Order: sequence, then C-alpha cells, then structure tokens
Amino acid sequence: MVPGRLETLTGGYEYDRRIVAGLRALGHAVTVRELDDSFPRPTEAARADATAALAQIPDRSLVLIDGLAFGAMPAEAEREARRLRLVAIVHHPLADETGLEAGTAVQLAESERRALAFVRKVIVTSDPTALNLLKYGVERDRIVVVEPGTDRAPLAKGSQGRFVQLLSVATLVPRKGHETLLGALARITSREWRLICVGSLTRDTRTVDRVRTLLRSRGIEDRVSLVGEVEGAPLAAYYDSADVFVLPTFHEGYGMAVANALARGLPIVSTNTGAIPALVDAQSTMPAGLLLPPGDEPAWAAALKRIVEEPAVREQYAEGARRVREKLATWEDAAARMSAALESIGDDHRQT
Repeated sequence: MVPGRLETLTGGYEYDRRIVAGLRALGHAVTVRELDDSFPRPTEAARADATAALAQIPDRSLVLIDGLAFGAMPAEAEREARRLRLVAIVHHPLADETGLEAGTAVQLAESERRALAFVRKVIVTSDPTALNLLKYGVERDRIVVVEPGTDRAPLAKGSQGRFVQLLSVATLVPRKGHETLLGALARITSREWRLICVGSLTRDTRTVDRVRTLLRSRGIEDRVSLVGEVEGAPLAAYYDSADVFVLPTFHEGYGMAVANALARGLPIVSTNTGAIPALVDAQSTMPAGLLLPPGDEPAWAAALKRIVEEPAVREQYAEGARRVREKLATWEDAAARMSAALESIGDDHRQT
C-alpha cells in the first residue's frame, strides 16, 4: 500500500517500485493498492478509503505499507494488527521532514510511534534510520535494514567543455536544501560552472518561488537550469554529462540519488546526514565525496569553489567514486533481502 501513485518520481517511490518488481521476479504475488495522496495528513475521505481497503484484505495476509501513509494510521493499525501481518517501510520518520511547524512535528511523531507498535517488522533503508527508530519504541529485533540498490551504469563522460557541470537530482522542497546550494554558488566569483536541477517543480510551489527569486536576485539565472521531473534516458543523459553531483540535503534516510551518481563514478558534494557518509566511504583515505554541514552556506561556498576551480580536487574524489561504485548493491540484492525479511515473518497472530 502506497499513498498516491506508485509511479511518482521520488526516491521513496522508486524504492517501492523496484522492490515490488523485484519481489515479483522472485515469484511472489504482489498486489499494489494506491491510497489517496493526502497522506501523511489524510482527509477524512482518504482515511475512510484506507480503512475500507484494509478491511477487504483476507485474514493473515502480509501487508507492506509505505511509512508516508502508515505513520498517519495508528487507529487503523491497531484495529487490523490481530487480523493482518502488518509491515511498515520507513524511509525516514515523518517528523524529520524539514520545515514542519513544531506542533505538527510532535503530532506526526506521536502518530507514527503509536502506529509502529502494531507491526510485525519495520523495514528501513539505512542503519541510521534503524537507530533513529529506537526512540520511537521499536525494538531492534523488529527492524530490518534493506538498503536500496542501484543499476549498473557506465562511467559518466562529463561535460568535456569549458564549464564544470554540476548536477542535483532532488524534488524542490525545503529538506533538499536548494537555497543553500544556490546561495553558495552565487558567492563564487568564477563563472566557470553550470548547474542542472532535476526534480519536481510542482510539489512545493512556495519553495520553487523562493528559488526562482533567489536566482534573479543573485544574478545566476543564466547558469542554473530547473528542468523539472525527468526519468529514463533523459535522466541518464544528465548524469552522463555531469562532472560533479551535488545534494545539499538537510536529512536523508538513505540518499538514492547519491548512490545513482556514484554508480556512474561521479564525485559527490553533499551533507553528513543519513547513510551518505557510508555511501561515499567518508572515513577512508580515498572518499568519494566531500561532506558538509546542512545549511552552512559559507562552508558550501568554500567547498564548491575548490571543486569548480581545482581539477585535481575533482579527480581525487572521482577516483574514490570509481572505487566505491564497485561495491554498490544491485536492486536484485535489495529484492532478495526484502524477500528474506518478509519470509521470516510467521503466520501467528500478533498479540497487542
């Protein structure tokens, strides 16, 4: 069960899509039910629809629910926990979304805490998220880490031109930190860079408006392209022509776009949050990227100046990326781990 369309172009939905496809390839029968897209703050109609959808599922069925919906369904989880084998996928806790009002964050945290009490297992996409859920009262033995996979891809050719081509793949919402990135780039006196931002321009129009205003006010409109949602071959072409991948995110459960960039041997500039330090092998002598504090515009400006103006620095991190890419898990690996996790769930009724 997922909120909204399974084909939505975000990392969380890509994870769900690829896991569904992988489980089917392994011989599992998987039925997808799309709930209303108002979750995680559902309308009354959306909640009624979810209640009806759960009620139609046969007893003892294994029901895997994306956390974007499940965290807002504590009453439904309690009602169905004895009858269904409920499993939640938590990409990151709902209350960790950047920009929430304090009261909203508290309400979401309490709702998710209550809902997670009634699941057999919680699937998370990284070890940091697993640790985070301990404070939600989820016992460690109910948490299973199933990291996303990547597709094998050729090494990026790069821009091969006079400009350093930066690429960011992230929906334009506050959590992804576009304003930090653009403010930092505007501080660089060198004009030898270009930035392509791939990601939805409709999901949060207030953020998009702020970004466009910033581009105009800082005089960098001619060097930044907001291309909207892109997938398939066009997205692969953007990765292929990039020299550096940038993601100034405030929080990630995993960082799938970072992994996709590493699969192409791209050096990374991102933040020290979630699984990103592990992805870029930050503690090694040859890391695949440079990690910075979220929201620290001066630090980002200094780092990006080096990346843009010093080819040797870019090559140093690119060498690390080429080393890391060989160790990335595939989507087949992810599906196999998910299959094992789900098959380990017994058919007994959970006593709650």
